[in-house]
Amino acid sequence: MSKLSRRDVIVSAGMATAFGLSSRLAIDMSPAYAQAAAQAALEPTVGFKKYKVGDIEVTAVYDGIWKKPHDPGFIKNASVEETKAALTAAGQTTEFMPIPLTVYVLNIGGKFYMIDSGSGVGQWQPNAVNLPGNMEKAGIDFKKISTILISHFHPDHISGLMEKGTNNPVFPNAEIIVQDVEYNWWTEPGRVEKLPEARKGLGTRINAVFPNWKNFKLVKDGTEVAPGVRLINAPGHTPGHAAFHLSSGAKQLMLSNDVMYVPALLAPHPEWQGAYDQDGALAIETRRNLVNRVIAEKMMICGAHFPFPGFGSFAKDGNGYIFTPETA
Repeated sequence: MSKLSRRDVIVSAGMATAFGLSSRLAIDMSPAYAQAAAQAALEPTVGFKKYKVGDIEVTAVYDGIWKKPHDPGFIKNASVEETKAALTAAGQTTEFMPIPLTVYVLNIGGKFYMIDSGSGVGQWQPNAVNLPGNMEKAGIDFKKISTILISHFHPDHISGLMEKGTNNPVFPNAEIIVQDVEYNWWTEPGRVEKLPEARKGLGTRINAVFPNWKNFKLVKDGTEVAPGVRLINAPGHTPGHAAFHLSSGAKQLMLSNDVMYVPALLAPHPEWQGAYDQDGALAIETRRNLVNRVIAEKMMICGAHFPFPGFGSFAKDGNGYIFTPETA
């Protein structure tokens, strides 16, 4: 009889979950299948999922998916063939690079806090238009969002703050909280001229809009940005990229945003550098530190680009990790 590795056990658990079996039963199964086959579905049939973390209700809201054509520059130190192999091992399509977008809403004591703002009803990707409708189906009123916690200033995370064409605020009465490092870097005088050509449009829009708004609140690493929620400095993807650590009672959740943006690739290969990581080496260091903490403290984690609904857990596997999605 062949000896099962930890990877085989967790893979079997993921496959069993896909077939409706319990994780406890899955651990006793011997066949090893494609990793986390529950991730295979690209488009959810229901566009929201509610979880409880202690007394806090967390709702994952599906915005859409970027069916990104394969690009040899997407991962700087891996080939397209290698990225396709990683997708296959994770039970995902290789026709394109699947990059879903999920926004998380926290209900804390009856107040609603949103993590990032989505892609702005197609402003980022034409088919990422589902956020308003899915929030309504989830029973969340846009107008009742009191606070928006911004992880970083990439377009798929901030376009939903601005109306298309006019740049008028979508949430004029909400407080917008962002780490000071991120805000100050993007709005520094002369920043637009220093940006790569592909980022100049984004930088121009940020500088034309955000400095004129009065509802931004700049905070530092470790600040409690909502009851039970602290901003965690997680740089590398951008200079001031932030994660958010949620704690309620004995339960914890790490809202990792873009630290481990495509688990199918970066869990088994945390050393891979994404083209959108501004400082690749720092992003790798941040990735390992954050995921190691999540494992050590046995907490759940979610991410903006994890397979919907985006919740799961990590386990160590040699020099890499295994991501197991949570579907319960």
